[in-house]
Amino acid sequence: MGQIAFLFPGQGAQHPGMGQSLYETFPAAKAVMDRCEAIRPGTLSQCFSGTMEELTETVNTQPCMLAVELAAAAALEDLGVKPSFAAGFSLGEIAALSCAGAASVEDAFTIVCRRAELMQKASEAVDSAMAAVLKLPNEQVEELAGRFEHVWPVNYNCPGQVTVAGFADELKAFLAEIKAAGGRGVPLKVRGGFHSPLMEPAAKGMREVLAGFDLTAPRISLYSNFTGLPYEASALKENLANQVCRPVRWEAAVRHMIDAGADTFVEVGPGKTLCGLVGRIDNAVHTVAVETAEELQKAVEELKPC
Repeated sequence: MGQIAFLFPGQGAQHPGMGQSLYETFPAAKAVMDRCEAIRPGTLSQCFSGTMEELTETVNTQPCMLAVELAAAAALEDLGVKPSFAAGFSLGEIAALSCAGAASVEDAFTIVCRRAELMQKASEAVDSAMAAVLKLPNEQVEELAGRFEHVWPVNYNCPGQVTVAGFADELKAFLAEIKAAGGRGVPLKVRGGFHSPLMEPAAKGMREVLAGFDLTAPRISLYSNFTGLPYEASALKENLANQVCRPVRWEAAVRHMIDAGADTFVEVGPGKTLCGLVGRIDNAVHTVAVETAEELQKAVEELKPC
């Protein structure tokens, strides 16, 4: 194997019980989650025993997901699996930021708590939603979305898959057109039109939040949702704010990592969504999903010699 990339998932992969086996098995994971719990009491109970409804509230989803992702990454690195690249999808980009050494666990967790509050507030201002569109070219999805005033393509995930966001009522009509065009629309388990112009107030708030933190140059290659390219230290704060209300260039980021030498992608945290996207982008690379203690131990046995 060549070089390893850690990928951190975004909202939609959350589920009750996430992170518990990591917490109970790996001291490095427990230490990280305890640090998150100290900042936001109740995080552990939400991760381990919260209901799906509770975990789907943005203000809960983002901190809980981040805590599990940071815990899994800490356990992997503690056991000798270290990445050369890092990227995260939406909120996962904050986990990637910490993994790359640009922010401490405490700062990353505090930033994501504020991000969650800002994005939930923005989403409550309008009845909005998101859906993944499958089986149609990007250009056709863009053309169909352009027929609606408040529907936007927001996540360019992989060939044949674009996520859209918009007003809930317009999104229903849009998805009917997608079906008529031969595509398929899948509603996402989120409550808001993220990465769209509806999040402009949250992006403005993020700029104010980030101004209070000292972020340092990443020690490994860290890829931006906003550009799909490696971060420059001077652009960290602005790009982190921009990605809240602009499209996620996930396919571009993965292709750039592959071009730079990444051939093993480890999805660090709940779910296997990112592994699926990477496989559709380039099925020649290797993917590994790490969420549970069992999966993590298998990944260490497989990847540690890299």
